Amino acid sequence: MTTAMQSSIQPLKSKLKRMKKTFFLLAILSFNMMLVQAQDNLVKTASATQINKEDKAYRFTNIIDLSTTPVENQGSSGTCWSYSTNSFLESEMIKNGKKPIHLSKIFHARKQYEDKAYIYVRTNGAIQWGDGGEAHDVLEMLTKYGAMPYEAYTGLLNGATRNSFGDMQAAIEPYLKSVINSKSGKVNPVWRQVLSNMLDAYLGKVPETFTFEGKQYTPKSFAKDFVGINPNDYIEFISQTNTPYYEKAPMLASDNWSFQWLYNLPVDDFITLVDNSLKAGHTVAWGADVSEPYFSWPNGVAIVPENALSGEKLKREEIFKEVRKELKITPEIRQQGLDNLTTTDDHGMHIVGLAKDQNGTEYYMVKNSWGVDNDYKGFLYVSKEYVKYKTTTIMVNKKVVPSEIKNKLKVEKDF
Repeated sequence: MTTAMQSSIQPLKSKLKRMKKTFFLLAILSFNMMLVQAQDNLVKTASATQINKEDKAYRFTNIIDLSTTPVENQGSSGTCWSYSTNSFLESEMIKNGKKPIHLSKIFHARKQYEDKAYIYVRTNGAIQWGDGGEAHDVLEMLTKYGAMPYEAYTGLLNGATRNSFGDMQAAIEPYLKSVINSKSGKVNPVWRQVLSNMLDAYLGKVPETFTFEGKQYTPKSFAKDFVGINPNDYIEFISQTNTPYYEKAPMLASDNWSFQWLYNLPVDDFITLVDNSLKAGHTVAWGADVSEPYFSWPNGVAIVPENALSGEKLKREEIFKEVRKELKITPEIRQQGLDNLTTTDDHGMHIVGLAKDQNGTEYYMVKNSWGVDNDYKGFLYVSKEYVKYKTTTIMVNKKVVPSEIKNKLKVEKDF
């Protein structure tokens, strides 16, 4: 190859390299915007089945209605895991005789982002980046970093009244990619401080100390002296047929970025466990899929119609106009949903009570974090078959685990 030819090719190579880099960055930004929009799209999907309140056939009578803090709104952020699990902890505080308060959900979310970013960099970007997380993340953040009241750390700046994480998440992952792909060939340790500065810019700086009800705290001292929750008092469960029951198994979900293994129960034990918890006066942190047409957020009802898997197209406008017979969920039906990805880790909520419909069928009363603009002011009624079918995880206080389940668990040291 002549010198002239080499000279003409070199600019072309440089241009192609720049184009490749630009395309790569645009792909990252596009993916991050999709993740950010996923929460808003989930609310839209769960709101697609809606009929006039007076046309709805279902009527509920509460049997158990446990104490909770007021319903909140997570806004345009995928922080349901923090809102639902902190709501669960708030109810545990009430159960323990503490004053009802709202904990800062964004404090735990921010700390999770910092920890998740470390895993992201260490695994060379092998985990999914985004707002999402699991119930156990809140317990981990509580253990490591403490807690704060909402008033001390809202995550809202410049007069904002609602979470909106789109711009923040669109900026963070490209930055983390640049850390991994450093031209020096090694990661500069200053990256964690830069990330902290970015989070400060979008969420506000976390105060080292704050005053609450006339007393000064740090997040750690607030968790110890005011919240008074021991994270080791809680346990989380999954249900799948592809690993042994009553043993720990990996939770196969993209938001399980910390690679936690959880106890695996037969699906009927889910119902036993939730019922036992509610009857003992304890609520339940619940993760579930909410993307089905028979989950209606506006109407506040979720069921599994008998023909849900028949292939027959369900008419959304007809689903709740009559009290329907439900499909009886078996472990095999549940596993099929997990394997074909029609059951995915969509949303975290808070089971706070038990109710029955006009036919005597029992439902769980569920607190959501999408505000109060539905038929039950932020709550909904979920059938037991829906819980058996669409649950991804449940978390309970260890003391409510009945002996017939506890005695079967292979690792007793957790109790």
